[in-house]
Amino acid sequence: MTDLGKIDASFFDETIYPNLGASRADVTVGPRHGVDFGVLDVGGQAVVIATDPVSLLPELGLERAGRFALEIVLTDVAVSGVPPTHLAMSLTLPPSWSDDDLATVWRAISDHAERLGVSIVSGHTARYPGIDSSWVGGATVLGVGDHDDVVRPDGAMPGDRLVVTTGPAAEVTGLLSTLFPERLGVDAETVAIAQERVDDIAAVADARTAFAAGGVTAMHDATEGGVVGGLAEMASGAGVRFEVDSDRMPVRPGVERVCDALDVDPWMVTSAGTLLLTVEPGAADDVVEALRDRGTPAATVGEVVAGEGVVRDGERVHPPDGDPSWDAFDRLSGA
Repeated sequence: MTDLGKIDASFFDETIYPNLGASRADVTVGPRHGVDFGVLDVGGQAVVIATDPVSLLPELGLERAGRFALEIVLTDVAVSGVPPTHLAMSLTLPPSWSDDDLATVWRAISDHAERLGVSIVSGHTARYPGIDSSWVGGATVLGVGDHDDVVRPDGAMPGDRLVVTTGPAAEVTGLLSTLFPERLGVDAETVAIAQERVDDIAAVADARTAFAAGGVTAMHDATEGGVVGGLAEMASGAGVRFEVDSDRMPVRPGVERVCDALDVDPWMVTSAGTLLLTVEPGAADDVVEALRDRGTPAATVGEVVAGEGVVRDGERVHPPDGDPSWDAFDRLSGA
């Protein structure tokens, strides 16, 4: 398995977590493995904060690349239940990016931020030598709200229901079929369907919708490690067991064919845009209905019980040591 992607939990626990600079009383939620955000107390209000790398993929089309990048960085705050409100973004671009390219991407980011009620308050934009990839900077997102509204990813309790939006591997399916359409070894019709999955990688509005429906006790974005990895982090943080019925999991068109061609388990690969939620039992139907009303596939796929770990169809499952999508990317790119 490749060493690319996020550092593992042991390195975080041994090196990152013990070394967090000054201890301050206004930090009410600090860094935790598997927790998407931190929380500061500022004048009695909760300021939710998260930082992510920025990836811009011109192959998506510059406007869609801008919207996609923004959704990825905003989601880590959105899953707190507090809507993202402010954004600082640094773009460190390759010299090959023209002013017209940058203008197209920036306007797309700004327009989408405006639709989501997010103000861009600071940033840094430049071209530098030596940059030759899509990873072109970083962004910090803030959400300002009430402490009582903060939903933590470790808030699941026995009796809660598991709700999943979109399903596994839409991100990998959409991105790799767009970047490498002729290398997947599947027919053109399947490629075209798979490429539509890029539009599923948008979870900010879904997080707002789920929270507004009520009863959400935990919420997490299924990024690296996929659905299994995200569920395992949530279950471990809460000290409970998640029991999942795979037949009830939503699966988007094209996902199974592309993942078979890539020889990856769709449940184990990065699935940005897929929300994992635990919901009070009396509210699960309302959450699912609200999400479906806005056009997002969603389903109740299991429940939370006493115990530990993730059980799928009666068998214990474990997250991968590293995300298999990185190896699939390397094979397709010929790296």
